[in-house]
Amino acid sequence: MGDYPLSRREFAGLSTAGLAGGMLAWTALVEGQGAAEPWDPDRPRVVTGRPLRVQPVLMHTTYERRESASWRSWSKINNPPAAAEEAQRIANELASLVQGADFPIQLLPLAQVTSAEQARGVHQADCDVVLLYAATGSGDLLKACFPPKADKDVVIFVRHRSGPTYYWYEALSTRYLKTGAEREPAENVSRNHGGPTTRDVVVDDYGEVAWRLRALYGLKNFLGQRIVALGGAWGKYDPKAPAVAREKYGLKILEVSYDDLKRRFEKVRADGRAVTEAEKSTERYLAQPGTRLATQRQFVVNAFLLYRIFKDWIGEHAAPAFTIANCMSGILPIAATTPCLPLSWLNDEGLMAFCESDFVVIPAGILLHYVSGKPVFLHNSTFPHRGVVTCAHCSAPRRMDGKKYEPAAILTHYESDSGAAPKVEMTVGQQVTFVDPEYASGRWLGFTGIIRANPMLEICRTQQDVAIQGDWKRLLGEVRDSHWMMAYGNHLQEIGYAARKIGLRWVDLSESS
Repeated sequence: MGDYPLSRREFAGLSTAGLAGGMLAWTALVEGQGAAEPWDPDRPRVVTGRPLRVQPVLMHTTYERRESASWRSWSKINNPPAAAEEAQRIANELASLVQGADFPIQLLPLAQVTSAEQARGVHQADCDVVLLYAATGSGDLLKACFPPKADKDVVIFVRHRSGPTYYWYEALSTRYLKTGAEREPAENVSRNHGGPTTRDVVVDDYGEVAWRLRALYGLKNFLGQRIVALGGAWGKYDPKAPAVAREKYGLKILEVSYDDLKRRFEKVRADGRAVTEAEKSTERYLAQPGTRLATQRQFVVNAFLLYRIFKDWIGEHAAPAFTIANCMSGILPIAATTPCLPLSWLNDEGLMAFCESDFVVIPAGILLHYVSGKPVFLHNSTFPHRGVVTCAHCSAPRRMDGKKYEPAAILTHYESDSGAAPKVEMTVGQQVTFVDPEYASGRWLGFTGIIRANPMLEICRTQQDVAIQGDWKRLLGEVRDSHWMMAYGNHLQEIGYAARKIGLRWVDLSESS
């Protein structure tokens, strides 16, 4: 089966009971204990991401008084008692940071370093990011605190007014840090994050620390992720996309066949218990508040049989993501329904599920999922006009904020006029983030918008008119008739921070950039 995305050691380090509950469900699934669990809309969303392992480091030095000479640098943290007081202050602040985080953090014990040798010893710990409190010390000590491995990261914290002012609040400069200008993509971006830049520096503000850690958590769980691809992988208008996803991002695309689906569906359709379970799940789904059936009920029952098979594949391959190629022509003859609802349900549960197997946009969707902590919606875009764009597809999640279910009518899939697809009524006035990759070129575009309406046009069933925030006319030159990814909320700074770490060219069109 391969390595689980979550090791037991990592599982033990989750930050909150709520996250642990979600992780337990995911662990049970990949061990084959939860694959056949009935669909349950009240079950908390599963958290499939591995915890971000953070190594905090307090860098300081001791100065000896010398008469008639300058004997100390800026900062009162220049002796052991002051360093001990600062270490306690940091411990209290980090406890608050972890308690307030809504993504899993595994915080390692604070290390105090006063020499380059001690700093090099810290790097022996298994961590993803060094959170460096650069109080006092030499430039050589600072550089020794930077992770030596190219796939590790550092966030540098300095104090101005949040405590004793740090020397490195004054001394940090481009002598030690790259400017953060766009760099050329590395040969394998998953293993080269480019080294520390000015973007990695935070002054006083733990909110700034938190969103950077969230971005790095997203990056960790994006790179090397596993995804099951029914019918194989492709890229819309770019056949190189699956190879780029494998080579640049380390994605493990695990292909399964329609022949296997046919065998499995015939077996589950002949299983009386499975059919009874699908009937009960259908009854429960249609009884949800705000749910209206406007297609044949049997299409929904068959969709629950498909859902069971998709969940089995996810568990067997320890892959929290799933996608389908040639979904209508492949699924309809076998299952007598469409895959729209199963994909919607998987997203609502905290997994990732995408139609069309488009690896131009799926990498962006995986990163956005982990950064936002919410379901993401793969959709078609339209031509921007008067600051508005319409987004539409037939497999939208309903739990877009990660908690409540949006109202939905269950209609036929539009193009086939068959099966069952949700028309999700997303919240009018809700801000959303869009990520639009330029094929597989390594250039990603991002912007935010506000949902203005849920029309009923003759297009894919879930459809939103969205007011673009920012320079919408600039978007005209970006129209590529391609898929975009959407999530509730504003996640531009996190996505941009993570994308630049791996050499992607990030373009932010939003006025909030």
